[in-house]
Amino acid sequence: MGLDFNQLKEKTKSEFFRYARVWNLLKKPSMKEFKTIAGVSALGVLIIGAIGFIISTIIRPFFQ
Repeated sequence: MGLDFNQLKEKTKSEFFRYARVWNLLKKPSMKEFKTIAGVSALGVLIIGAIGFIISTIIRPFFQ
């Protein structure tokens, strides 16, 4: 009917070690990497916003 305590303990332990392995692979980005990621993200937001604005401008006359 479900997991008993030992199975739950083993599953929790294995998940913890899996997360710890990923955590150990992480590193703080350099300032150059951070600026690149921030710039690309900002560009993506601007592009999506522009597409939304264009679509709303095209569709607006049909619903007035």
